Amino acid sequence: MEKLSVKRFKALDIFRGMTICLMIVVNTPGDYDATFSLLLHANWHGFTPTDLVFPSFLFAVGNALAFVKSKWSNQEASQVFLKIIKRATIIFLLGYTMYWFPFFDWTASGDFVFRSISETRIMGVLQRIALSYLMASVMIYYLKPRQLVYSSIILLLGFWLVMGVFGDYTLPGNAVLILDKIVLGSSHLYLGDGIPFDPEGLLSTFPSIVNIIGGYLLGLFLIKVDLSSYRALALPLLVGVAFIFTGFLWDFVFPINKKLWTSSFVVYTIGLDLIVFSFILYLTDFIKKPLKFKFFETFGVNPLFIYLLSEYLAILLWWIPVGNVKLYTYIYQHFFSFMGPYLGSLIFALAFMMVNWSVAKWLENRKIIIKV
Repeated sequence: MEKLSVKRFKALDIFRGMTICLMIVVNTPGDYDATFSLLLHANWHGFTPTDLVFPSFLFAVGNALAFVKSKWSNQEASQVFLKIIKRATIIFLLGYTMYWFPFFDWTASGDFVFRSISETRIMGVLQRIALSYLMASVMIYYLKPRQLVYSSIILLLGFWLVMGVFGDYTLPGNAVLILDKIVLGSSHLYLGDGIPFDPEGLLSTFPSIVNIIGGYLLGLFLIKVDLSSYRALALPLLVGVAFIFTGFLWDFVFPINKKLWTSSFVVYTIGLDLIVFSFILYLTDFIKKPLKFKFFETFGVNPLFIYLLSEYLAILLWWIPVGNVKLYTYIYQHFFSFMGPYLGSLIFALAFMMVNWSVAKWLENRKIIIKV
């Protein structure tokens, strides 16, 4: 833990806070079968607002790296890499143990049985963040901004080539699944799509590096540019529009697909993030009466910890039995379902989000950052 002694980039905290807030709401509806369509991911090809949440978090990771990079120049390379590897390892293990947690299952007779590690999912959201952060950090350490742009283009075009040569763009026939089956095994993959397939697969982690690099390059730009000039807004907006248009065109030959994390998806989401970030900057730094966004800023101070808290709390609620249902379902049915299936499900998610926000606010009031 460390005290909030260093001035933080407010727009970044707001951006991260919005991302975490929406991530929690999306992940914890009262009833998954009664969720408004805007809060659902695209089934396969296509895009919904919810699909922007995860790439936005990676974009924010890259943005933060722009401010960390200045500290690396005063440190030995071995010291920098040790910190990067340590952080990536901790984040990966936190994600892996989250899928294994709470390590025991209930039997039909009400006894505990140890949850086998042989069927635990290996990849996941935090695991992808860890791996993409590790690879992006090494690239950022060694490469200049122009070289990062060229490297990003190579990553996106290379992924497109591999996906086209070694499979197709269907759920059962894509190269992401083929590699994961070989390296990880079907028993360690996500099963929510009807077959063993991980939307955070090994191969599709490579294009996700570009989301981090996109955030990093924006951070570099904001550090160097005069934030009181409209150039700080105009350039990201123009680049964002160009990226969205490019992603839209690319979609015709390489469909926008979050679960495959296609190159068109990366370009499209970076474009959207540039525009969203620009609007936050405008509303917080340019208008005569700046908006505070204090609610989201609270989430953004400890984003990783609050995300972990929300996931572990939800897992526990799904694990604890109350009669014939789990505590999660019991709370929804007895306190929220009377509002109607869709509204009740949404209000449950918002209430769950507020529980986590209360913890974030408690930490913020005590000027505490929990770092990994």
